[in-house]
Amino acid sequence: MKEITTYQNKKILVLGLAKSGVSAAKSLHDLGALVTVNDGKPFEENPEAQDLLALGIKVICGSHPIELLDEDFFMMVKNPGIPYDHPLVKKAQEKGLPIITEVELAYQISEAPIVAITGTNGKTTTTTMVEHILNAGMSGQQAHLSGNIGYPASTVAKKAKKEDCLVMEVSSFQLMGVRQFHPKIAVLTNLYEAHLDYHGSWEAYVAAKWKIQQNMTSEDFLILNWNQKEIQELAQSTQATVVPFSTKEVVDGAYLQQGVLYYKKRPILSVDELGVPGIHNVENALAAIATAVLWGIDDEVIADTLRTFAGVKHRTQYVGKVDDVAFYNDSKATNILATQKALDGFDPHKLILLCGGLDRGNDFESLVPSLKGVKAVVLFGQTKYKLEEAAKKAGVSTIRFAENAEEAVPLAFELSQKADTILLSPANASWDQYRNFEVRGDRYISAVKQLKKEKKE
Repeated sequence: MKEITTYQNKKILVLGLAKSGVSAAKSLHDLGALVTVNDGKPFEENPEAQDLLALGIKVICGSHPIELLDEDFFMMVKNPGIPYDHPLVKKAQEKGLPIITEVELAYQISEAPIVAITGTNGKTTTTTMVEHILNAGMSGQQAHLSGNIGYPASTVAKKAKKEDCLVMEVSSFQLMGVRQFHPKIAVLTNLYEAHLDYHGSWEAYVAAKWKIQQNMTSEDFLILNWNQKEIQELAQSTQATVVPFSTKEVVDGAYLQQGVLYYKKRPILSVDELGVPGIHNVENALAAIATAVLWGIDDEVIADTLRTFAGVKHRTQYVGKVDDVAFYNDSKATNILATQKALDGFDPHKLILLCGGLDRGNDFESLVPSLKGVKAVVLFGQTKYKLEEAAKKAGVSTIRFAENAEEAVPLAFELSQKADTILLSPANASWDQYRNFEVRGDRYISAVKQLKKEKKE
C-alpha cells in the first residue's frame, strides 16, 4: 500500500457502510484521516458501525442529518448504491465537496497495477476468467480479485504487492465516483439499457461506464466489444490503445472464426473446448484472452484455464448431473436479456427452463423468440402467468407451475429424459420470494443435491 499523506488529519465523511464503506473507513483511518461514518441502519442493529467505533472512528447511525455537512469536510466517500439525488449527497454537491467512491481510493493507495472490467452483462464472469488465467500463468506474482465482485477494492489494494495486479470489477455506480482512477488494462464487455432509474438516461449510463478510460493513455490497453456499433463509436474518443474483440468478424484483436477463438491470427482454443456454454461466454472468453495476452500469458496456459473454467456461481453455473440429466444454475439472470443469452448456449429441444420471479410490470414478448423449440418450462413466482403467455406464443407444448425454484427441480426432472438439461434462468428479480438471487440459486442447488441423494437411495 502506498503511504500517501493526502488525507492525513483531513475530515472525511463516509456515507453508507456495507463492505465498501467499511473498507473505505478503515483505509482512511489507517492513512491518518479524521473519519466520520454515517449509515441509515440504527447503531444497535449495525455490527459494522460498532466495530468502527471500537477503532476510534466517529459513527452516526439511524438517519442522515443534513447538519452533518456543517462540519468542514475535505471529501465524501459515497457508497455506490446511494443515488446522487440523496439529500445529503445533493447538499454536498451544492457545497462543492468532492465525492468519490471506494474504487477511487483503492487506485490511490494501490502499488499494484489494475485490470478493470465493466459492462452491462458478463463482467463478473470475465473478471473471474481473467483472474484464473493470470494466476495460472504468472510466477511469483498474484492477481487479486477486487471491486464489485465482492472483495472491497481498498482492502485488497492494501495487501497487494507492487509486482501483483488487481483484477477489478467496476460498476457504473462506482465509476461515477472516480477522478484519478487509471487502469493499465480496461475491458468493456457490452452496453445494454440498465440502471436507468439510477442514472436517469441511457446517455448518462454510457457516460458513467466510459469513465473507466478517462485517464488512460496510449500506453494503456482498452479492450472493447466490437459487436456493438455504439462501442465502436465510443472508441473514437479515447487516448488508450484500443484492442477489439468480436464473435461476428475478424478484428485486430480477439475473435471467433469457424468455431475457433483467435488472437491476431493465433488460434487459442475451439468453442467446444470452453468450460462454460453460450455465445455470451464466448464473448467473455475473447475479452479474457485479449487481457491475458496483453499481460504476457502464454497461449497454452490461457487455453488450459478456459477449458477447465466451470463458471461463476449463479451465472450459468454447472451444478452436476442426475441420471445423465445436467443441471445449470443461472439465478443471476434477473432480466430478460440475461435469460436470452443463457438460452443461446443450449439445444432448446433438450432443454427444460425454470423461470419466474418478481413482477416489475414488464411483459415477456421479447423472450418469445428465445423460447421457441424449448422442450418444457416450469414457472414460479409473481410472473408465472405472464411467462405462460410468452411460452404459449413460442409454441412450448409442456408448461408446468411450481411454488418456487427449489420445488421446480423435481417437477422438471420428471419431465426430463437422459441427455436433457435443466436450466434455472429466471429472467426476473428474486425479491417476491427470496432475499436475493444468491439465496434463490443456493436453494436450487440444494434441491438438485437432494434429488441426487434420493436417486442414489
